[in-house]
Amino acid sequence: MKTLLALPRRLAAKIVGLAISLLVRFLTAVRPDWRGIEPVHRQRVYYANHVSNADMPMIWSVLPPNMRRTVRPVAAADYWLKNKLRAFVGPEVFNCVLVDRRPEARAENHDPMQNILDALDDGSSLIIFPEGNRNMTEDPLLPFKAGLYNMGRARPQVDLVPTWIANVTDIMPKGEVIPLPLICTVTFGAPIHVGADEDKDAFLARAADALADLAPKGERL
Repeated sequence: MKTLLALPRRLAAKIVGLAISLLVRFLTAVRPDWRGIEPVHRQRVYYANHVSNADMPMIWSVLPPNMRRTVRPVAAADYWLKNKLRAFVGPEVFNCVLVDRRPEARAENHDPMQNILDALDDGSSLIIFPEGNRNMTEDPLLPFKAGLYNMGRARPQVDLVPTWIANVTDIMPKGEVIPLPLICTVTFGAPIHVGADEDKDAFLARAADALADLAPKGERL
């Protein structure tokens, strides 16, 4: 009975996912630039800059549909479980890996990184934003959190792919409700890995440089 009841929700999730993808493409004319890798099935962590709530749908929408099914965004549980609509879109449409950012809400002795590693062990690829919060400053990137390093150390076979989202703040300036007619680009760079003897700070600096190098000249630099 539960399986029969779940079928309409899965169908609805597919329809909503397609609608979101088409809407994002219509509003932003977003296109992918596979500069350092090819759009092929390979387990990856796409790590990206974060300036807008549209960032995650932007990356997800430019992936080929056959890849999109196995790519899961890592997202904040306290945001996506806040109401019924978000609880449907986040876990069921985008198939997010949910991580609670509030220490007081976590089960005792539960490491939030474990949800991420479990998803990788299941064969999923991931989308993450290593800055943690949206970058509202004039700096190109906020300091990276340790999560990207921890993933790279724990699962060294997984490619870590820098992914730069360009023109989002120009398409939708603060305070505007109608997007401007500019093309948004999602650029995928060459994958990196944590070196055998590389410490956290050195790796995170190298990962940030690899990401910032993908930015168009003059954008937030």
